[in-house]
Amino acid sequence: MKAVTWQGKRDVRVETVPDPTIQEPTDAVIRVTSSGLCGSDLHLYEVLTAFMTPGDILGHEPIGIVEEVGAGVPDLMAGDRVVVPFQIACGDCWMCLNGLPTQCETTQVSAEGMGAALFGYTRLYGSVPGAQAEYLRVPQAQFGPIKIPEGPPDDRFVYLSDVLPTAWQAVAYADIPQGGSVAVLGLGPIGDMACRVAQVRGAGRVFGVDRVPERLRRAKDRGVETFDVSSFDNEKELVTAIRDQTDGRGPDAVIDAVGTEAHGNALAKLAQQATSSMPRKLVSPLMERFSIDRLAALHTAIELVRRGGTLSLVGVYGGMADPMPMLTLFDKQIQVRMGQANVRRWSDEILPYLTDEDPLGVDDFATHRLPLDEAPHAYEMFQKKQDGAVKILMQP
Repeated sequence: MKAVTWQGKRDVRVETVPDPTIQEPTDAVIRVTSSGLCGSDLHLYEVLTAFMTPGDILGHEPIGIVEEVGAGVPDLMAGDRVVVPFQIACGDCWMCLNGLPTQCETTQVSAEGMGAALFGYTRLYGSVPGAQAEYLRVPQAQFGPIKIPEGPPDDRFVYLSDVLPTAWQAVAYADIPQGGSVAVLGLGPIGDMACRVAQVRGAGRVFGVDRVPERLRRAKDRGVETFDVSSFDNEKELVTAIRDQTDGRGPDAVIDAVGTEAHGNALAKLAQQATSSMPRKLVSPLMERFSIDRLAALHTAIELVRRGGTLSLVGVYGGMADPMPMLTLFDKQIQVRMGQANVRRWSDEILPYLTDEDPLGVDDFATHRLPLDEAPHAYEMFQKKQDGAVKILMQP
């Protein structure tokens, strides 16, 4: 089959690899019909290269058709249409039963000290072959795949794999009061969808912050009050402008949908670029113990949120030696929540919104649909924010 493979920093290729097969009774194999390109994939493209191995198959946002199931998968059969969550979880351990499949005790990558295995996402999360491919082996298929109806196009349901539950959890963790206010930093796919989810869940005012004109325009067209960070001389001016819209207090909640590759910290950027270019055997232990993030967005979030408010961190961070303004967090009595999205915890709540009325705008959420063979171009375009690329779907 064809699959998108990682070969080095900013080097992905479409190669022919062996077809996946059933290896355990709880496996399934699906034929992928669409697979998303995620902002998290860009971290592998640029920053987290020390944890990758040439030939790793990328991707974790698939929708497709079941081709084959193992004997331990009673509720799926060939021909079923399914979305596959990005994390691999058993559904039966203590963590899964308590709504935390990202911490699944059956698939935890304990050798690396990490949570549940993920599709297509470094050795830290199990080096499981990913979903930007023609076919995908799905472990723990007795729990993970979400059956969806035939008929509607892939765009209606594909975002159940990651974008929708990640945005949903970001808003749930933000704990926005009914009619309250939230600021979303970063209007990429997750930030954009978080704005939409906040609106349908009853937020009174949603502020969106970004620097990319196309992203700001998309959010503004859906009623988000947008702020172009590049139009301010410094963080303080941006914070003041949003505070002025909230009686001087700041929003009730702030969602950081930017993460480790934020603009605004030249030294951290240089450190990331330097380590991503070093030999993997040398840099891997350094990054595990001393890696640093670019925390400009997080520091803005801490400054912006009102006293007694909530920070919801959904952008991926990986630093182990980052300085945190603990005095400010404590003094402002800020609640902070974060983590990978627990897809199956939220999927049943989200499904009623995936109707013909399309309140979340999923049908036209993708800005680009490309054949799998164009994956190298898709990665470059998305990483460089070219051609208005916000969400890319690839079809094998």
